[in-house]
Amino acid sequence: MQNQPREWRSYVAIGDSFTEGLADRGLGNSYLGWADRLAQSLADRYCDIDRPLAYANLAVRGRLLSSMVNEQVPRAIELKPDLVTFAGGVNDAMRRSFDLDFKATELERSVRELRQAGIDVMLVGFGDPSGSSGLMSLTAHRFAGLNSATVAIAEAYDCYLLNFWGLETFSQQALWDEDRLHLSPLGHALTAQLAMESLGWGQSQEPAPIPEVDLGGALSKISANIRWAKNHGAPWVGRRIRGVSSGDGIEPKYWSYTNVYPRKKLA
Repeated sequence: MQNQPREWRSYVAIGDSFTEGLADRGLGNSYLGWADRLAQSLADRYCDIDRPLAYANLAVRGRLLSSMVNEQVPRAIELKPDLVTFAGGVNDAMRRSFDLDFKATELERSVRELRQAGIDVMLVGFGDPSGSSGLMSLTAHRFAGLNSATVAIAEAYDCYLLNFWGLETFSQQALWDEDRLHLSPLGHALTAQLAMESLGWGQSQEPAPIPEVDLGGALSKISANIRWAKNHGAPWVGRRIRGVSSGDGIEPKYWSYTNVYPRKKLA
């Protein structure tokens, strides 16, 4: 797998809510997220005012891998970037209908097309969801299979790899939003730093200390679980029953390139 840093001048992010940046509020009603943070870190590292980083983020919450393959991958190839990050399959793995062989084939075909187009690719291997809740532990075997397939594809096609499997740091509650599915702003910031490492650039700054979260006693935990079921669990089940997605009607925030300028040279 790749581990050598390069001065990529254009970067396209493919994915779902993880890459769109849900729970990491930016300006206005937009989300920031690890991919936007990564783009900024790359620009800070080697770009200048006259030659900023061209960045597009095609990710949309709720997207399944098939949608990424059919919509986002062709658009990424059309944009002809130097670098693509591809993080997908979580929404598939959370469904009973998950077919690992079929999804791995979809992912491999897309990576092959991107690499044949001369694009560097960083894949994301997702971690074990068991720590977030007992319910999520029921899908752990699916995530394990998806991670193994992602690692194998990264090796076969000489990709960069951001692999969360076995990273105990991400079991800390401070890194997760109250919905227990999306990263908190601190989690997105740490992910961007790990992405820089995975691309060979090392940390752009020292990691911030992760604060301890007081979970309270048994009654506090029960109350938290009730709030979660009402505010997040029930709406998610309702969408599954109705056959709708949280991403219906949502457009990618950067379907075309936007310029990302280095902050250190703007000061």
